[in-house]
This record gives sequence, structure tokens and C-alpha cells, in this order.
Amino acid sequence: MSAEQDPVYAPDQLKPGNRKAARLGALGTAAVMLMFFWGNHEGNTENIWLVVFAVGLIGMVIADVVLRRNGLKPNDQ
Repeated sequence: MSAEQDPVYAPDQLKPGNRKAARLGALGTAAVMLMFFWGNHEGNTENIWLVVFAVGLIGMVIADVVLRRNGLKPNDQ
């Protein structure tokens, strides 16, 4: 790659984030989504979407933990 094609990053983009806060945020969001499972809506379409997204968030947190533990994902970001 030449100097013209090198990607440009801001210093904030390369700084690692707070992994524990991100995990707690994802799990908290999943918990809030599941609390809306018992709402005043009709039909099960909303329930299905709420459960799918909540399970997806929990699955991503579990996958992140497993990949980092097995060394398949770097710990720096």
C-alpha cells in the first residue's frame, strides 16, 4: 500500500474500550427487552422479535467471552 491508500485513524479509534461495561450494557439491554415481553400488545410477533434480539445479544456476549478465552480474538480491543 502506498501512503495515499493507508487508512486514516483518529487516536480515539485505536484506544480500547471498556469491555466489562460493554458486556454489562448488552446484558442489561437484553434484560430490559425481556421485561417488555409482558406488555400490553396483541399477538406474538412482538414477543418473537424481543426474544430473538435478547437471545442474540446474550449469544454475542457468550461468543466474545469464549473467543477471548481461547485466544481467537485479541484482548486489546
